[in-house]
Amino acid sequence: MPPWTYALLITLFSLTACKKKDKDPPKVDPAPVAKAPADAAAAPTPDAGPSPAERVAAALKKAEEANAEEAKRWTPELKQQAVALRDGKYKDEKAALEAILKGGHRAPKAAERDGARHPVETLTFFGIKPTSTVVELGAGGGWYTELLALLLANKGKLIVAGPDPAGPADKMSTVYGKRLDMFLAKSPELYGKVERNTIKMPDLKLGADGTADLVLAFREMHNWQRRKELDAYLKAIHAVLKDGGTFGLVAHRAKEGTKGEDTAESGYLAEAWVIEKVKAAGFELVEKSEVNANPKDTKDYKEGVWTLPPNFALKEVDKAKYAAIGESDRMTLRFKKVKKT
Repeated sequence: MPPWTYALLITLFSLTACKKKDKDPPKVDPAPVAKAPADAAAAPTPDAGPSPAERVAAALKKAEEANAEEAKRWTPELKQQAVALRDGKYKDEKAALEAILKGGHRAPKAAERDGARHPVETLTFFGIKPTSTVVELGAGGGWYTELLALLLANKGKLIVAGPDPAGPADKMSTVYGKRLDMFLAKSPELYGKVERNTIKMPDLKLGADGTADLVLAFREMHNWQRRKELDAYLKAIHAVLKDGGTFGLVAHRAKEGTKGEDTAESGYLAEAWVIEKVKAAGFELVEKSEVNANPKDTKDYKEGVWTLPPNFALKEVDKAKYAAIGESDRMTLRFKKVKKT
């Protein structure tokens, strides 16, 4: 092939390549953009967990199962023992309470908390008698009710105040109300004479005015403050007590100098703050007791007082540390009803 032929072929190849390079690249349709459907509000959303009503239903089912299991314990033999304990003859209220503490009627594991709650010392400090008319606030699972009902069954009277069992289906307070009713129903022999009072706001009434010798509140006051119901409770307590009647209070004790408005969410209240509030409601401080004190409680936990036993809110995290601290530091105060000034 002559040299000029090679030159011609190279020229033609270059011209063809230039034309291809000058052409616009092929158009590609953009990827479709995802759009929410027209009825986006009705579109399914990620699972947010059980609703409040579902959580309440689950808690109620658990309470019913526990109640059914507890009912199995109440054999004819246990009932007979409980009645004998109820009708026993004792030297005084202290001896009666000590005998009741040993009773088989108490819920399993209830006795494990005796060392932290000091029930005999606490109740005698408040001046309870077998003839007393007593209002127990926030009876809950019945820990103190198991003791009070037997002590007061024959010569006294016990009124337990708890949440409404017919309350809203999405409120845990409804479960607590039903749980209290189940507790009282399990033994007519012991709890048949107990009067049930339903706590209803804002017009709280704990019984006929001037009829109670003693009103008891165990680790309850922080909840009254949290719910902005403190004034209503103190007013109702004052009204139901006889003149000179006793208000016995046990509460988780916050660091001094703090205000309940700031600490109640952690479960703690400062003693001076509590005394000021109760005195302003028409009471006189009679005496303090350190029977339920715990100096190891530092009162500065992430989950508040519920970090400590028996709740262990942090579960296994530092559990041994909190178990070694024990239950909370508690004030134990005895007030007397006086006329409001």
